[in-house]
Amino acid sequence: MARNATNKLLQKAKKSKSDEFYTQYCDIENELQYYKSQFSGKSVYCNCDDPRVSNFFKYFSVNFHEFGLEKLIASCYVERDMDIFSNGVVKNGFYYEYRGGSKEGVF
Repeated sequence: MARNATNKLLQKAKKSKSDEFYTQYCDIENELQYYKSQFSGKSVYCNCDDPRVSNFFKYFSVNFHEFGLEKLIASCYVERDMDIFSNGVVKNGFYYEYRGGSKEGVF
């Protein structure tokens, strides 16, 4: 279902100083339905997308076989705070590759 095209959310975000806007799943679904054949045999790279929260990653993983994808890759920056319990090794990135296996544990 498409959402109403109003700027109420933008005005609210401006007041709260929030700049995090994510493409909604329904918008991705409505647009990409026309391009299924172009994805066959291809890899999709979701750059700067955390696969645990990305609607693009969720959409492509749910429709992986329908699109005929070879693989789905997501990578993102992970901000970590050093604390007294850390071992001194801080990872700043996250990378996930999905090849169409079981959907359990994808996110």
